[in-house]
Parts: sequence; structure tokens; C-alpha cells
Amino acid sequence: MNHRLVKIAALVGASALLAGCASIRPVNDARSAELTAQSVPEAPDQWTSARERVGEVQVGWITAFEDPVLTSLVEEAQRNNPSLQAAAASVRRANALAVQAGAPLLPSVSANAGASRQETLEGPPDFSNFNAGLQLSYEVDLWNRIDAGEAGALASAEAAEADYVFAQYSIAGAVARTYFLVIEARQQVDVAQGIVDALEEIVRIVELRYQYGFASEFDVSLAESDLASARDTLAAAQNGEIEALRSLEALVGRYPAGLLETATDLPKLPAAPGAGLPSELLERRPDLIAAERDVAAALNSLSVARAARLPSLSLSTSIGGASGQLEDVVDPTNIVWTIAGNLLAPIFQGGALDAAFDVADADVNAAVAIYADTALNAFTEVESALDRGLFLRDRRAALETNVSRSRNALRLSNLQYQQGEIDLFDVLGIQQRVFGAESSLLAIQREQLNQHIELSLALGGDWRGTSPR
Repeated sequence: MNHRLVKIAALVGASALLAGCASIRPVNDARSAELTAQSVPEAPDQWTSARERVGEVQVGWITAFEDPVLTSLVEEAQRNNPSLQAAAASVRRANALAVQAGAPLLPSVSANAGASRQETLEGPPDFSNFNAGLQLSYEVDLWNRIDAGEAGALASAEAAEADYVFAQYSIAGAVARTYFLVIEARQQVDVAQGIVDALEEIVRIVELRYQYGFASEFDVSLAESDLASARDTLAAAQNGEIEALRSLEALVGRYPAGLLETATDLPKLPAAPGAGLPSELLERRPDLIAAERDVAAALNSLSVARAARLPSLSLSTSIGGASGQLEDVVDPTNIVWTIAGNLLAPIFQGGALDAAFDVADADVNAAVAIYADTALNAFTEVESALDRGLFLRDRRAALETNVSRSRNALRLSNLQYQQGEIDLFDVLGIQQRVFGAESSLLAIQREQLNQHIELSLALGGDWRGTSPR
């Protein structure tokens, strides 16, 4: 028996030595970093759109708006949004596949037990048979095919996790943008209602003047046309408010009843977030992390396809006993032990293995190209968001001046009207200009808030105050 154990140990040791000599550990993570770095143009030291020195990328940008209702809604969306729940399920699936891919690296052990009884109507006595045993099988990973498969599955799981993080960021941004849209829509309704009220007053005055012969039918028709147009604008604003409310409720996982409560005024614009360095973006944005992990997964799949064209070695052993009596099954005299090895080398597969290698190689090229495209889009998003912030700042300054001067003109026109120097129509016309300027300013204020969100997302800042890695 000891002589047999020595031979078993020698066989297992030889297999391990063979595997160690022939194996080349996967270096696909390093290769992935090399390929992805080569696929994008060299980033400048600073963003070209930045007109001043930028600081660290902001995290916790939702709380920067200092609106507890908004923060609560974002947190609710993180728990209840169906898209995020689907992304979380994808992460669980990818992790399970990684465990499944790595399982062949360990021996497979199974047990069996059985019993049978034979009876005859006449002749020899009845016969019973009992058996029990253990089987162990193991594939020696000569060329790291299994190891590369596990590494590829792990890379895919990491990509799924990064995609999930990016989805969380995106949902937070979508909730914030829709929240601001609801508030602006409500304020636009107030502005539109003010225009309607002013035009109703104009129509009333024009109709009185028409009755006394101081206005024509054309004047009445024109005033009533303006009022109808203003009422249409008001109805559209009211519809926009309810639609925005329903969109917000759906984002956070509620029934879209249009009953959600929000703040009445847009929050103040937070200080501009730091933009960091362009080179840091590649390591921070979750979608870029996911794209790089996809390249690593493709490289490991290529390693699997390469190893599939080489011989494979599997070992198996079993031990078990059989007896006509249950208590004698484990008797050493009834126990049989076997060991076997199997070397399989592919010779002709009709070109299937070479085709699988070509497919895997093409997948690597595609993954690298997708990474490059994702990186260029990310750089573009940051540069565009930085530029847009500057232009919106200039536009807001101009509109604030417009509102201020229009309001002053309205104040002066009221004084002139009271002194009989101008007609009421002139006053109401200036009042409409004030309403128009206020409406445009509201829109720009919301655009600035959206730009803050877009820049934070483009930079890969975490709305929760922590980094994705």
C-alpha cells in the first residue's frame, strides 16, 4: 500500500512540475493598461477650457446645492430606481460567473452510494449488493487557460461594478436636473400667469376704448390675439410642470401622480467645482474604468482561445468498496482504488479553434477602440462643460442687467403714467418686457445648475462624497 502511495505522490508531483514549467502567468492587466494608454492622444497638463487654476474634483456635489429635499429624492432613487436595480443584478450575475469560471482550478470531488437486490422465483438464494465510493477529478492548467478564464470573468465583474457606479452617478444627475426643471416650470407658470393678467387688462381697456370710439376693431382683435397666445403659453407651462413632476416621480420609483412636493425657488449656484487634471480623468471616471476592464476581459479571452489550441491534461482517481453486506463495504479487502490520466491534444477541428482565436483577437481590437472612443467623449464632455460654464456666466450677467433695467424702466413708466405723460399701453408693454426678461433669467439659472451637474458627472465626481475606487 505504501508503495502505491509513493507512486501517486510522484505522479501528482510530476504533473505540478509540468504545469509550473509550462505555465506563463497572465500579464493581461499590464497589457490592458499599455493598450488603453496607447489608444488615446496624450492629454495636456491642464484643461484647455480652464481660464484659471483648477482644484481637486468635487465629491458630494448633490449636497452642495444645500437642498435637503433634493438630497432625499436622490437617495430614494438610489434605492428604488428600476434601472439601478437591474444594474445591481448584473453585478451579482457577473460575480457569480467569476466564481463559476474559477471553479475548475480546484479538484472536483463527488461521492456515490448505491444498493441493489436480486431475487429469483426459484433457484439460487437472493443476492444483495452495496457499494460506496469517492471520485476526484482535476484538470492540470498547463497553459493557464482556466486561470485566464477566471481572470477574464473577474475583469468583467469589475466592469459591471464600475458600470453600476456610473449608473448611480447618472441617476443622481437625472434626478437633480428634473428636480430643477420642476421648480423652474412652476416659476415659469407664475411668469406666464402674470403675462395673461396684464394682457387681460389690455383687452379690457381696448374694448372700453372701442366702445367710446377711441380704438378700432383691429386694435381689439390684435389685443385678443395676444391674450390667446399668452393663454396658450400658460397652458403649455402648466403642462410642462406636471410632466416634469411625473418624470421626477418615476425616476425615484414612485407612481407618477404629479403630486410630489419640491422647493419653490431654484437653489443658489454652488461654487464652480475643481476640474483636476486631464490625466486623472482616465483613472477616476467609472465608465472609463469599466471600458478598461472590458479590454482586460477581452485579453484574457484571447489567452483562453490561444491555450485551447494546446494539449490538455486531466487526472482522475476513485476509491470505493462493494459487498453483499452493508457493514463489509468499508472492509479494506473490499476497497478498490484507481487512478487515471488523460492527455488530449487537438489535431483537426475544421478551423474552429483558429476561428475562435480570430474572434477573440477582434474582440480585443474592438474593446480598445471602444475605450478610446469613451475616453475622447469624456475629454470632450469636460472641455465643453467648462466652456459652457463660462458662456452661461456671461449670459446670466447680461440677463440680470436686462431684468434690472427693465424693472427700473417699468417703475419710471408708472410714474410717467400717473403724471399723464404716457399711455397705459406703454406701461403694459414695458411690463411684458419685464416678464420676458424674468423668464429668460429663470431658464439661464436652471441651465447653470444643470451645467454644474454635467461638469461634476463628466469629471467623475461622486455625488455621495466618496470616490468610485
